[in-house]
Amino acid sequence: MDDAASSAQRLRQVRDLPCPRGLPLIGNLHQLDAPRLHRVLEAWAEELGTPYRFQICGMPVTVWSDAELSQSVMRERPHRYRRYASLEPVLAEIGCNGVFSAEGAAWEPQRRLVTQALSLPHIRAFYPTLQTITARLHDRWQRAAERGDVVEMTDDLKRYTVDVTSALAFGEDPRTLEQERGVIQEHLAQIFPTLMHRVNAPFPYWRYVRLPRDRRTDRALAEVHRTIRGMMARSRERMRDEPSDAPRHLLEAMLALRDAPGSDVTDDIIAANVLTLLLAGEDTTANALAWSLYYLCADEPLQQRLASEARAVLGTHAVCPEYGLVKDLDLFEAVCSETLRLRPVAAIMAFEPVEYVQVGDVALPAGSKMFFLTRGPMLDARHYSLPGRFDPERWLRGHADADARVHDPRAWVQFGAGPRVCPGRHLAAMEMRLVLSTLMNRFTVKLAVDPATIEEITAFAMVPNRMPVRLELRPTVASPRPQTKHSPGRD
Repeated sequence: MDDAASSAQRLRQVRDLPCPRGLPLIGNLHQLDAPRLHRVLEAWAEELGTPYRFQICGMPVTVWSDAELSQSVMRERPHRYRRYASLEPVLAEIGCNGVFSAEGAAWEPQRRLVTQALSLPHIRAFYPTLQTITARLHDRWQRAAERGDVVEMTDDLKRYTVDVTSALAFGEDPRTLEQERGVIQEHLAQIFPTLMHRVNAPFPYWRYVRLPRDRRTDRALAEVHRTIRGMMARSRERMRDEPSDAPRHLLEAMLALRDAPGSDVTDDIIAANVLTLLLAGEDTTANALAWSLYYLCADEPLQQRLASEARAVLGTHAVCPEYGLVKDLDLFEAVCSETLRLRPVAAIMAFEPVEYVQVGDVALPAGSKMFFLTRGPMLDARHYSLPGRFDPERWLRGHADADARVHDPRAWVQFGAGPRVCPGRHLAAMEMRLVLSTLMNRFTVKLAVDPATIEEITAFAMVPNRMPVRLELRPTVASPRPQTKHSPGRD
């Protein structure tokens, strides 16, 4: 027997993988509680090890929890792997098949535009507006602290991220932080749970019967798309009445590409990318910030350390006054990185191969469904010392904690990897440093409920069911900025 035949014989097939006990015909469908999907899959991983499979009405889905394999798969996109094929038609139906889900030739021109719009030079030029929106968030929190209100942080943070994304990418600031009702977030909130439900449904029932959930989503989508088309029309008017040598933001760049001779870009593609950026910009960053508060509220000494670093950098300003100073807020980024290690917003990443592949010792035909669980590797002692402990110090070079010697940042994949790494990662990092430094600079925070009532929910991303906090104003003390940078940076 030659080596190739011997190697093929040693490969496991999908049917050889362990599988949780299910029922005839439906398999494990009845066990896949959608709001707890990531928890269900993680529990099966602990019981069966990975890779394993589960069954949905005869369709196997393989589940993996290996950082090196997930990195390898993401590096080989889009030529060898893609997102679920079922995702594209579901997103197309709701007018959201943009750069996140587009595949093949349709993806590259969209990716170039989005990457340029969210690049570091553009964010640097955008910083004065970002600073203004962050100051608006500070003022909202100050009013709440003075009144003694309980603040639902997930709501406030989504208002903030929508304002930032809209102003940067579309040239319009909706100023939702200054409104209480009727904001676009109320409609966007309907979309992710519906996407989660439809992508994982065994058949597209909604094409034949509309349940109450679907009718609510229809109404929300109609309002969101009305807003998007209005934004596109106003941008066209500005391009006509106030011409510029170069596009001033992403929406203008897409509209210019739409009007170029021979372009394949349509108004529908532009609207899909606007909705994609609104959803991605609003949900993931806001929920990552909300999860960080879960840990900060339980650690007053850490709050004090962060306040000291914020005051050393910000001085008497409520918000970091210069783009160049944001890089000095290293402990804040460490808090965010450690939060996402323990509470990954991207808890499940779904792919499928476009051709026959071998993943580890498993043979996968084209079209095989693959789930990668991201939290397992980040809670593995082979990658991080004392992995269950919330310890931002592990992300800072030169820390003295002997227990944190094992630190493998390659196991941390919250922004993806490879050619399709998240184009908004620079903006997200900037927003997180700015928001948390503004918060710790002027406020102390306490959870307004028992921490045990904060639950993880799978709603496409992994989000907290709520994050209500009480804010108290810190005494305003002028803090001169030190002459040398005191925070050592990231690994």
